[in-house]
Amino acid sequence: MVENFRPGVMKRLGLDYETLERDNPRLVYCSISGFGQTGPMSRAPAYAPIIHAASGYEDAYARYQGDAPRPANNGIFIADVLGAINAASAIQTALLQRYRTGRGQCVDVSLMDSVLGMLIYEVQNAQFPAERQRQVYQPVRANDGWVMVAAITPRNLAALFDVIGFPEGKTDPRFSTVAEKEANWDALLRIIEGWTSQRTALDCELTLMKAGVPCSRYRTVGEAMSDPQAMHRQSMAMIGSEGEAFQVANAPYKLSDSRVEARNVLPHLGQDTEEVLRSVLGYDDARVAEMRAQGAFGAVTGQQ
Repeated sequence: MVENFRPGVMKRLGLDYETLERDNPRLVYCSISGFGQTGPMSRAPAYAPIIHAASGYEDAYARYQGDAPRPANNGIFIADVLGAINAASAIQTALLQRYRTGRGQCVDVSLMDSVLGMLIYEVQNAQFPAERQRQVYQPVRANDGWVMVAAITPRNLAALFDVIGFPEGKTDPRFSTVAEKEANWDALLRIIEGWTSQRTALDCELTLMKAGVPCSRYRTVGEAMSDPQAMHRQSMAMIGSEGEAFQVANAPYKLSDSRVEARNVLPHLGQDTEEVLRSVLGYDDARVAEMRAQGAFGAVTGQQ
C-alpha cells in the first residue's frame, strides 16, 4: 500500500499502518510525505517547490548562476520524482525482507531527505567550505543556439584544442593543471566560444563528438524523445486508447531476462468499481444496484 497524505490523515481514516498491520502482518505500507512521518515539521504541508526551497536546492542552484538577483523559477518537480524513486527502491527492499522473514513493515519516505541526498557536493561544502566555488561547465554560443562542451580529462581538453585550431593550448600554462584551468575558466570559455559561435550547434556536436570531446547541442524535450538513440532503446512507450494515445518514458534500464516497459493498461474511471465491491467487499447485485441508484459512484460508472 502506498499513500502520500499529510501525516495523520490515514490514521484519522482508520487506514494507518498500525491498524492495517494487525489484520495483515505481511503488509508493506509506504508513506511518502514532505518531511517524514515524525518530527517538528512532519505535519507541515509541502509540495515539491516548498521542498526545493527548504532543502537548499534552489539556493545552491542559484549560486551556480553567478549574479542572479533571485532564485530561478522551476517547474521541474525534482523532489516528487526523487521521492517516487526512493519509495520504489525502499518497497523492493521491504518486499525482500518479507520474503525472508514473512513479515511486512512500514516505509517512511521524506521528500526533504530525498533532495538532501542528491546534493552530494553541496552537503560536503556546507560542512567544509571550499576556498573558492568550483567551476561548472557552462553553455557556449553557437550561431543558431547553444552547446555544452565538457572537456573534463586532459585527453579531452587536448583533443578540443586540436579541433578548434588552438594546439598551443596544450602547452599553455593557463590550462596546464586543474587548478590553473579553473583559475582561467573565463578565458577558456572565450576560446571555445570563438570556435563554436562560427558554427551551427549540430556541427559543433558532430565535430567534437567525432574527436572524442563530450559535447551536445541544447535540444527540446521533444527533440530528445525522437532522437535515434532514444528510438533504438525504445526509451518512450505509446500507451492509451485509440484517439487518446500518448507517449510516456520507459524505465531507464533494460533487464536481459525480464520485460520492463510501460504497459498499455489504463482502466477508465470507475471501470473496476463494481468488481471490487462484489469480489472484495462481498456486496450482492441488489446492494450494488442500490448504491448506484443513490449516486454513490458519481457520474462515471463501471459501465462506461
